[in-house]
Amino acid sequence: MKIKKALMLLGLLAVSPATLAATGVAFIHGTGHQTNALADDYWTPEFVNSVRQGIPVPNNYTVINCDFDQYMWEESAAGCLATQLNSFIQAKNIDDLILLTHSNGGNVVRWILSNPTWDSRYPAVINATSKVIALAPSSAGTPLADAVNQGNVFETSLGWLLGYGSNAVKQQQVGWMANYNNTMLYGTAGRPSLGKPFEVVVGSDVDSAIWDSDSYCAGYQYQVALETTQNWLDSCSDGFLNCSSQKAAGTVWFTDKQKTRGQEPLSHQQSRRACFNLDTLIRNHI
Repeated sequence: MKIKKALMLLGLLAVSPATLAATGVAFIHGTGHQTNALADDYWTPEFVNSVRQGIPVPNNYTVINCDFDQYMWEESAAGCLATQLNSFIQAKNIDDLILLTHSNGGNVVRWILSNPTWDSRYPAVINATSKVIALAPSSAGTPLADAVNQGNVFETSLGWLLGYGSNAVKQQQVGWMANYNNTMLYGTAGRPSLGKPFEVVVGSDVDSAIWDSDSYCAGYQYQVALETTQNWLDSCSDGFLNCSSQKAAGTVWFTDKQKTRGQEPLSHQQSRRACFNLDTLIRNHI
């Protein structure tokens, strides 16, 4: 019996690493044409390097850089994302892929999950994906996108976050997203499931008090801008998206104050940064 157990153990040890399950995490940005989303003021190394410690092999990560100023189905958006994810999957033998999205990045991922036959690159991504963690996803759009497309003053105050009159901005108009959700995308009420867990972190408020040090996390000037635009949104919003939009697809993992340090809210800018232990929460969750 001892010999048999020893042989079984040797057999397990002899399994090639390539045949073992490999967990990976991909950081997927929101609206914008990114060329270095790690360092160019999007995620920051602090956030990425903290979160990736939550997987068995921390080097099994990738930071996506695509043109998400385009409609979600475009080659430079979903096509680019699928290409980069497939390259990552193949290079690292990933079969347990966690997609961490922010804002409009959640819509691009939902497009891929909802339309597996659209592109031959999609099935490999879908098969490898184990879950999506969507930070402040714009699943039902935002009235601010409507305002920008109507030439409202928000175009100047939100250019740093939303862009200027791009197709992605048009896409995130409330009525447009309602149409997409009813016809092209899965995961919202009354529609088929995405087939993969889509776990949402909701940002519910903006703090910009000059005397409060928490207002400076991720840049005080951004909190001031989002405090201003919040006046055009629901009482529950992150300065860019109403809570109802963030909750429209998938299931809510938590709303900021339920888990953040000091019960601090997460503005739309802070929900992609290491603010109020968000990075630690994600690291422990994955």
